[in-house]
Amino acid sequence: MRNLWGPSDVADYLGIPVQTLYQWRSRGAGPPGRRVGKHLRFKPDDVETWFDQQPAEVN
Repeated sequence: MRNLWGPSDVADYLGIPVQTLYQWRSRGAGPPGRRVGKHLRFKPDDVETWFDQQPAEVN
C-alpha cells in the first residue's frame, strides 16, 4: 500500500501552491481528502483519479 500524501505532496504532484489546494477545499473542489486527527491526508490513487477526470483544456 502506498503512503498517504499530505497537502505539500499533493501540491507538488499537481504543480500548484499549497494555498491553492486549501482554497479549492474551501470551495468544495479539488481532490478528495480527509482529516486524520488534525492532519489533512490524501490517498494518491484518489488524487490521480481526480486529476484524470479533469477536462483537458489548454488556454
